[in-house]
Amino acid sequence: MLMEMWSYDFMQRAFIGGVMVCLLCALLSFFVVLRRLSFIGVGISHSAFGGLALGVMLGINPFFSAAVFAVLVAWAIGFTSRRGGMAEDITIGIFFSSTMAFGVVLLSLSKEYKADLFSLLFGNILAITAADLWMVGGCGLLVGLFLFLLFKELLACAFDEEVARVGGLPVEFLYYALLTAMAVTVVLSIKVVGIILVEALLVIPAATGFQLSRNFRWMLFYSLLSGFLAVVGGLSLSYAYDLASGATIVLCAAFIFVLAFLFSPHRGIFAKK
Repeated sequence: MLMEMWSYDFMQRAFIGGVMVCLLCALLSFFVVLRRLSFIGVGISHSAFGGLALGVMLGINPFFSAAVFAVLVAWAIGFTSRRGGMAEDITIGIFFSSTMAFGVVLLSLSKEYKADLFSLLFGNILAITAADLWMVGGCGLLVGLFLFLLFKELLACAFDEEVARVGGLPVEFLYYALLTAMAVTVVLSIKVVGIILVEALLVIPAATGFQLSRNFRWMLFYSLLSGFLAVVGGLSLSYAYDLASGATIVLCAAFIFVLAFLFSPHRGIFAKK
């Protein structure tokens, strides 16, 4: 049965799209975990709902409007928390709730029920089209190049921003660029796992890598590996047992983390101390 599912075009597209998105999220989660930006990821992912609703109301591509909206909200969160003298969790809570409410209000003004928009809350990876793959591949390549070319600089900022600033690195630019990459990645991931679950892919892979490794190189490797295994396992289980694909992928990622947490030879609770 599992071999049969790969003969379907929609499953092939789902696998390719899922792998691209999960590897991108796993790569980005490396910096999200190191810089403790996981809650910002929650705020950005939920703000995308407002952007999707705005696109529907204006009659434009909702993913384009969601990307622009999510980037602006990410910048606003960063600016308010860093320059406004306000705790970051408070700022995120404000934008988290207000942007979701904005999206709900826009939908209530619509004369038609937007079922497809609501389905994006939980993802629909099996509905990925060839055009979606090109969009994910192109935007994902840009984000990946940014992370690859500025990897050392981003890592230095993750360790100590003050030392990085003294060393001449453009700390503010790198911070806002990383937020932009997070916003774009969130929008790319919506169709795979949905708005509700996308923040999980920005945290769990790197958390798994942290459990299994003693240095950042191996942490990144295990992050990417766990993201790939989550896609393969999630799609296989969802096909075999008729489960929601996006949620199953996230649960597989969480299961891999639990195994790492329990049995990691370095940090597992059963490891020899």
